[in-house]
Amino acid sequence: MTQSNPFSLAGKVALVTGANTGLGQGIAIAMAQAGADIVAVGRSSANDTEREVAALGRKLHSVYADLERSHEAERIVAQAIDAAGRVDILVNNAGLIRRADALVFTESDWDAALDVNLKTPFFLAQAVAQQLVKVGRPGKVINIASMLSFQGGIRTASYTASKSGLAGITKLLANEWASKGINVNAIAPGYFETNNTSALRSDEQRSKDILARIPAARWGSPADLGGAAVFLASAASDYIHGTILPVDGGWLAR
Repeated sequence: MTQSNPFSLAGKVALVTGANTGLGQGIAIAMAQAGADIVAVGRSSANDTEREVAALGRKLHSVYADLERSHEAERIVAQAIDAAGRVDILVNNAGLIRRADALVFTESDWDAALDVNLKTPFFLAQAVAQQLVKVGRPGKVINIASMLSFQGGIRTASYTASKSGLAGITKLLANEWASKGINVNAIAPGYFETNNTSALRSDEQRSKDILARIPAARWGSPADLGGAAVFLASAASDYIHGTILPVDGGWLAR
């Protein structure tokens, strides 16, 4: 589709999970700056994000959901469409990490991360795609992968498994849905200042080691992810399918 600004999201609605804080908040605000209205999905209040979005002249609708319960995907998408009128963009951002040595990693910690990071994103993508196909409209699915989609990591068995799986599912869905006008891609953030990395950043030696490997010589901030998300949500990426885009300050290049 040709338009004057291929990066514009004017007239679009983006459903963003975990938009209340961190990376999800940064993505939601960036998409609102590009002209999209937002549906924020999660268990916590998105009031702070809503104020930022409203200041940009866009609307934010909140949908409460426990993302450990993948069977709620259809209800979430239906409620989002009821509230905002449509869903053009899905950002599977919400994530959960549990840390323990593999020798003692528990089944409950395994299941929790796999449900939030892999199972629910798949079924949310399915529910959004079903609606898009039903009305014959193109759309965008953006999964938030990880550096651990490429690397093994340590003490994060279920997170590594889920993010590696999400990278694979991104490619599978791209293969199946590209011909339907639905782009499925992923962003792999590097080391960002979020709740999930607070333990790493508070460990002086670990933080020092991480920074020493990042060519940009700093932790990422949520705003650093916005441009990549807007790109993958916009017409500028219409011929991009199944890509996993690292936004990592050069981490993988080192």
